Amino acid sequence: MKIGIETESFHLLFQYGKMNILDFIRKASEMGFDGVELNMIPGWGIAKSLGQMGDDTPENLDAIRDEIKKYGLYAEIDTNGTSEADLKKALRVANHIGANVIRTYIKFDKFDGTVYKQTIEDLKNIVPELKKYRIKIALENHEYETSIEVIEIIKEVNSYWVGLHYDFGNSMMAWEDPVVAAEAMAPYTYTTHFKDHIIVEDPDSTYGYVVCGVPAGEGNIDLEKTFQIMVEKSPLERINMEMCYPYCTNFKREPGAGGVNKVGEGAFKVGEAPYDRNIIKPLDYYFPHKVVDEEFLNKMMEDQLKAAEVGCKYLKSLRDKYCNK
Repeated sequence: MKIGIETESFHLLFQYGKMNILDFIRKASEMGFDGVELNMIPGWGIAKSLGQMGDDTPENLDAIRDEIKKYGLYAEIDTNGTSEADLKKALRVANHIGANVIRTYIKFDKFDGTVYKQTIEDLKNIVPELKKYRIKIALENHEYETSIEVIEIIKEVNSYWVGLHYDFGNSMMAWEDPVVAAEAMAPYTYTTHFKDHIIVEDPDSTYGYVVCGVPAGEGNIDLEKTFQIMVEKSPLERINMEMCYPYCTNFKREPGAGGVNKVGEGAFKVGEAPYDRNIIKPLDYYFPHKVVDEEFLNKMMEDQLKAAEVGCKYLKSLRDKYCNK
């Protein structure tokens, strides 16, 4: 089993200009990862046309491809959306840099299950392009969807070239236990985001609590069990870490949507927020510049680097226990 790291693991460093995509590739190699999962979604602080990957130019894509080859890494792509334009762009980028798996997810502002019909049609329509490029699409359980919902989508698509992306933590935002999601999704899973979560109180949120990322191995998710499920029941040859720390987010569905009705036990046990609430509130972790000074922002970036090392070490320990390297 090979292991990789996703660019979002260092989202603060990308947002605040402390890391670029070539730095990231070198860092991944230094940490002992076998591959990289590169996020091409633009956002605040990463407004270039390919997000954390930078400019959408042949020269930049050549440089990324060459750096990946230089360190002998595998490559995967992260995008979002299922429209023809979204997926054809991702396919072009993936083909250029030598990536053979693309993670995507359904774009929601607010959950609306009626979009699933269009998602199915979009994915069916892109299959001829996937065959041509020999690249697979993996649809993620991206905070809004339960495992059963994404499984039903790809079953309707009914193509070898379209599978699932199992995120080890996202099911919690839909009130589904990660172990339950892993058991259901494993047979269809082509790629992953390995991560860990706790629950923290937040009186300003819809349900009084939020899901909070922590270094892998330090949270509530039974990562050993979910990792073992992926090894034994999925076709995976790679597991990628997307370490969402520091990060907190709201629940996206109503309690019970994924089978869990309240916080308090197992993966949904309530813990302490990673940072002093008098300095920064949990839902401000992703864009901390809005509320903290430069000194504290630098501390959070250092914490992110250290947490990635912790997660890497823990992921390697699971690989050593359950897999041949």
